[in-house]
Amino acid sequence: MKKNGLLEKARKAIKIEAEAIEALAERLNSGFLQAVEMIDSTKGRVIVSGIGKSGIIAKKIASTFSSIGIPAIFFHPAEGMHGDLGLVRRDDLLIAISKSGETEELLTMLPLLKRLNIPIIALTGDPKSILAGQADLILDVSVELEACPNNLVPTSSATAAMVMGDALAIALMERRGLTPDDFAIFHPGGAIGRSLTKVAQIMHTGEEVPKVSPDTPFMKTILEMTGKRLGTTTVVDSENRLLGIVTDGDLRRAIEKKLKLETLEAADIMTTKPKTIGSDRLAVDALNLMEKHKITSLAVVDGDNKLIGLLHMHDILDAKVI
Repeated sequence: MKKNGLLEKARKAIKIEAEAIEALAERLNSGFLQAVEMIDSTKGRVIVSGIGKSGIIAKKIASTFSSIGIPAIFFHPAEGMHGDLGLVRRDDLLIAISKSGETEELLTMLPLLKRLNIPIIALTGDPKSILAGQADLILDVSVELEACPNNLVPTSSATAAMVMGDALAIALMERRGLTPDDFAIFHPGGAIGRSLTKVAQIMHTGEEVPKVSPDTPFMKTILEMTGKRLGTTTVVDSENRLLGIVTDGDLRRAIEKKLKLETLEAADIMTTKPKTIGSDRLAVDALNLMEKHKITSLAVVDGDNKLIGLLHMHDILDAKVI
């Protein structure tokens, strides 16, 4: 087959799957909301089970649920029949995934789970299947056509089941009011964890913060900036309230104006009303503020404008927030 023919086949596959997802969205109803409520009220864990392609999707859904603070595990139905059913507790909930709804391994373990009065949500392509009949709630993930040319390989159906899992997760996030702070707890490492880094975690504090009083002589102001190696110094009053900031640019401008440097004080050259940020803000917010105003550092202040730290762009880069 020519390359153009392959591209057309690939495009057709994508369109078929996209259409399947659109149809899935149209079918969402009160049953979906009931499923969200069932999962949210589960006191134990969400057990997600399937075999083959459905098993892979089950692992993904369990992982997504765990990432938003809903205890979830993947449960292999075949292994369950050989001892792993002991993992299941009476306060758990089962999400069973099967395109046909006739997966033997799943059906075999259902009576045992029902004896424990475990609620069962079925994600199936056949609402009239045995699995659907045994479930407490059915989420219809049927598709009109697989993307496979022979309409055999689970493609559209696999995508529909996975998207339904994502839809449940997003709805649960909204129901629980999950914030970036909550999300950070479940993602302390990796790119997601870094993107949720707080200013307080990487800012300079204590003796590391360059700081002078407004009457500090010009040369001593330079020494403070040089000694702390951040290219700037804050200017504070006797109660540690931020009055301004002196940068390398402020020093150059003073020299360019040919001012009498020996008589200058920090208050004479500082930038008043400098850009600041709170310690509870995300580091990425600080970076956006720096880029917007073309600056390289931010004074970190509390609600009373008292200085509590200093954040430099290099701190954000070193933390690999971006």
